[in-house]
Amino acid sequence: MKEVLEDNGNIIINLPVDFNIKANLGYLERNKNECMFEVENEMITRVIVIGETQTLVKIYVNEQNQMIVTFLKNSRPQKRLELEEVVKYIREWFDLDRDLTPFYTMAKADPLLLRPVNEFFGLRLIGVPDLFEALCWGVLGQQINLAFAYTLKSQFVEKFGDSIEWNGKNYWIFPTYEKIAKLTPVDLADIKMTLKKSEYIIGIAQLMARGELSKDKLMKMENLKETEKSLIKIRGIGPWTANYVLMRCLRYPSAYPIDDVGLHNAIKHLTKSEQKPSKEVLLKLALRWEGWQAYATFYLWRVLY
Repeated sequence: MKEVLEDNGNIIINLPVDFNIKANLGYLERNKNECMFEVENEMITRVIVIGETQTLVKIYVNEQNQMIVTFLKNSRPQKRLELEEVVKYIREWFDLDRDLTPFYTMAKADPLLLRPVNEFFGLRLIGVPDLFEALCWGVLGQQINLAFAYTLKSQFVEKFGDSIEWNGKNYWIFPTYEKIAKLTPVDLADIKMTLKKSEYIIGIAQLMARGELSKDKLMKMENLKETEKSLIKIRGIGPWTANYVLMRCLRYPSAYPIDDVGLHNAIKHLTKSEQKPSKEVLLKLALRWEGWQAYATFYLWRVLY
């Protein structure tokens, strides 16, 4: 493990030189209804689950641009392998192992991306490492605004998830697919999502419980197109949700949610256009951003809030 364990049990993660914690915290703080972590005084507190082990961590960045991970409530794993998995989760969450130099070179020469990358330089495409959580978040967010999506997620997590209590606050753990697979839509009736969304989420959980769907299986597929087709075969997963998951969980930098309303609104805002961009325009932009469509989309989203 590249990281160093301090005498007091903290983990130090050396960050890329172009990582800016303020830019990333700005994204993480975009909605006050976020239930999976808390940001306070430039510190992030959240639960990271490694197998059967639940760890409650506080994360901050020091003046040397190092990420310090402190374990709360005596939740520091005793096994070296579990500590390494915590680090792996955090590195994946913040996409720390990706060299963004080619993206920034491209973006600074692109008239549409120049303002977002200057304004939010150092922002990483913050991910959702858990496949079930990413798929649920994608389904919950279909055809509704972001604020309502966060409300639905909070209701879902607080009804079916576990939590760790610390200093009078609950830090929530996303419900497991094993638990959701045993439910019926009636069990989700008091959450303000549509019946179809309830059915989709339970169906996804059942696929995972049967071993037919897993992150490992998707990661072993040959390319983005094959993986996208596999995701779209799942009931309730269309091209938008598939590309959302490809971006934020499976980490394909070429994933491109071309039908995303937020992407369209950001382009309208930056170009001062009354019309949403045409499919032709969006495809031309994809060619301009070849290999970095996911990051381009993420930075454009960031302009809106």
